[in-house]
Amino acid sequence: MNDQRCRPAPVPAQRESFDDVVLPHLDAARRLARWLVRNEDDADDVLQEASLRAFRYFRTFSGGDGRAWFLSIVRNTCHAWRGRPFATATDPFDEERHSGVRSESDPEALLLHGDEVALVERAMSHVPDRVRHLLVLREVEGLSYRELAATMQLPMGTVMSRLSRAREAFRGAMTSTLAEYGIPRGHIFASARRSLR
Repeated sequence: MNDQRCRPAPVPAQRESFDDVVLPHLDAARRLARWLVRNEDDADDVLQEASLRAFRYFRTFSGGDGRAWFLSIVRNTCHAWRGRPFATATDPFDEERHSGVRSESDPEALLLHGDEVALVERAMSHVPDRVRHLLVLREVEGLSYRELAATMQLPMGTVMSRLSRAREAFRGAMTSTLAEYGIPRGHIFASARRSLR
């Protein structure tokens, strides 16, 4: 008797669920949206819109890197969001400032960390949009060059050269920001990457 005729037919692999592909990357998507639209409330709206788009078109996901697929949707949603005909000025609600609950951390450490984050954010605001996206995805979200190429829909060599230009633009913007506030350059560069997260 032939061994191959007796074997059961292979069962097709289970297709990944939306929850398995998208939900693990919501935090990364929110951080990316926040960096791209520069507003907490708008970032939440962008994330919601991107999640709806991902859900609506999940049937087109052909497998592979779900993180790159979802972050591409978030990035494209941010571009569409910024092209809206109106921009609303909002003052985000600060839970910590408006509540009676205080942080358990050392106030001086919190103040210094907040200052570093503000300096990094100010410098990042001077980096051109087209390279800021790459810098955030690589340095904040930790995407590999391959994931960056898939997310940005660019060849790997282009990603590498643009990332180099993005880092140079950030260094220049950070140097200018530090000089503007009279802060020695070595003070912040050691902790700049940590502050982005």
